[in-house]
Amino acid sequence: MSVTAGPNGRAALTALATVGALGAGAAIWGVGIERYLFATRRHTLRVLPPGSSPLKVLHVSDAHMAPWQHRKQRWIAGLAAFQPDLIVNTGDNLGHVEGLRGLRRAFNPFRGIPGFFVHGSNDMSAPGPRNPLKYFTGPSKIQAVEQPLDTNALDAYLTDDLGWQRLDNTTAVLETAGLRVNAFGVNDAHRDWDDLAALPPLVAQQPSADLRIGVTHAPYRRVLDEFTDLGADLLFGGHTHGGQVRIPGFGALVANCDIPLRQARGLSTWTHAGRSIPLNVSAGLGHSIYAPVRFACRPEASLLTLLPRG
Repeated sequence: MSVTAGPNGRAALTALATVGALGAGAAIWGVGIERYLFATRRHTLRVLPPGSSPLKVLHVSDAHMAPWQHRKQRWIAGLAAFQPDLIVNTGDNLGHVEGLRGLRRAFNPFRGIPGFFVHGSNDMSAPGPRNPLKYFTGPSKIQAVEQPLDTNALDAYLTDDLGWQRLDNTTAVLETAGLRVNAFGVNDAHRDWDDLAALPPLVAQQPSADLRIGVTHAPYRRVLDEFTDLGADLLFGGHTHGGQVRIPGFGALVANCDIPLRQARGLSTWTHAGRSIPLNVSAGLGHSIYAPVRFACRPEASLLTLLPRG
């Protein structure tokens, strides 16, 4: 006996087929195409003292590097062509126990360019499989069993080979392009490794500066508020991946921290206690090897051109 669907049945089947095709197409795009569409997000900000020369800052974050990710390594290496005056790295550089091999290929062209960095948890331990639906219930939890990474080797490369300064719960000062830059930062606030109480006395000891920046991996409100109170002129964060999967016309569905979703990617303004300062949250360059997808959220680096205040 044969069964023929009526008009309503055919419409339902057509709708289901359309939804299925759209879902399959989105998956193919997010997994096979968009995660390789690296982009440079450019901004111009007037935050320097009058009469200062322009300062080009390259903000990189969340490379989550695995050794076989050659396209990503080549693209990152090519960012050196912008000839930045300063690099700010907001952590989660590694994504595999052998990730440093790939990171060297990506970052070696930056050797000699002054920089600051902080750690994310994936600079300490390798990622593991996770249920992505759990991100909708709140910030991700610590894995019961973690595979340690060679953080000492990473830090030796970033500090000794590249010449960058680590800002985990401390401060640092450098001069570049004729400007003195004071920086302060924290270790990964997502893991509660931030020690905000340690910063005020250290910041108070810093010399006068042309630019003061606050650097964090995870842009939690408590951290951004403290950085604002400490007199930062500009804030940098990563960690969110910009949501990693965004809904066109809506934006990020999750940020994996308590920052407002509208500020989970890009340049915005952070306001606290009467002060408003620029905040740049990078959507990052990579993803966990266990979640190889980007949708409406291309992997990115940021190039900020800082100019004198008007």
